[in-house]
Amino acid sequence: MDLPTTLAWLVDEAGAAPSPDQFLALLGGRLVEDGVPLAGGALTLAVPHPIIAHRTWLWRTATGAVIEALGFAMPGLAGVTSAAATPGAAGRDWLAGLGPGPLHEDSIGPGPEQPVLGWAVSRPLDPAEADRLRQAARFAAAPLAALAAQATLTALLEAYLGRRSAARVQAGAMRRDAGDSIRAVLLYADLRDFTALSEVTAPAAVIAALDSWFDRIAGAVHAFGGEVLKFIGDGVLAIFPVAGPPAAACDAALRAVVAARAGMAHLDAARQAQGLPPLPFGAAVHLGEMLWGNIGAADRLDFTAIGPAVNLVSRLEGLCRPLGRSVLISGAVAAETAMPLVPLGEHALRGIAAPCAVFTLPDA
Repeated sequence: MDLPTTLAWLVDEAGAAPSPDQFLALLGGRLVEDGVPLAGGALTLAVPHPIIAHRTWLWRTATGAVIEALGFAMPGLAGVTSAAATPGAAGRDWLAGLGPGPLHEDSIGPGPEQPVLGWAVSRPLDPAEADRLRQAARFAAAPLAALAAQATLTALLEAYLGRRSAARVQAGAMRRDAGDSIRAVLLYADLRDFTALSEVTAPAAVIAALDSWFDRIAGAVHAFGGEVLKFIGDGVLAIFPVAGPPAAACDAALRAVVAARAGMAHLDAARQAQGLPPLPFGAAVHLGEMLWGNIGAADRLDFTAIGPAVNLVSRLEGLCRPLGRSVLISGAVAAETAMPLVPLGEHALRGIAAPCAVFTLPDA
């Protein structure tokens, strides 16, 4: 069958598009070359994510640029979503401001969670042009199904592994011996006396307290470019990989700790107003080498970090209570950062051969 150029591309090549944004830009550009007067396009995919309901990519014909908009579900309200989470809503609103012509939108496949492909036109379409858009939507079903499956896999992996680790797994790092030695700043933090608190607190309240704590610490880590590797009971292990001068990663980790403390102070004030006890925590920061990769049984793997640096940051955090400090920082970090720190001397750490120079923040 001799297909028009755009439809032939959808059949033969579009399935290899590396991402939804590039698929949208390539398809839009080909339709414009075919004479369809497009002002822009939008592609919406549903994703299984704890807080994101849909991802929408917005393409402007005049510049060729693609931007992304997220539709968020409202956590904590069963069955309730925000208006932005309605499939295609973000694209529909954006396209409405691009051109004087009517919008053209197609749901690709049955059901409410199928991809939505929409176009803004610079003038009303004649019947032949409108038919080209309908045919494009029809032939886009197969490549969009592949892109949706890839987006689903990416969202699931990122939700459970973190963005960097998920990318490594998707790139094929699935063997037990797959791993890299990387230099990173490690942040380990956990709550104080939480086990005792959980024994006298209803399970639902324990989970709510943990979620609130993890929101503050993980939110601060992500805000400053780090990644949470593990939630360990009431503890968090995060990394800030060194991609340039070590000082940048060290400063980012320290700023994340400061932000987390501010967030927890706000949370503790809210808990006090409700008659609930505060959630004190300790945190440690260290710079070192670690093995980042797969650990586990032959058929059940965990993508994590191991090595002396991981052991040291965990032991260093254990000194927070004896030293009466909420934040402890290793000498390796202190040597790289220009942030003001208070020296606390050298201390022996359980299981670590050499004593560790220990510092803290001025108000910690």
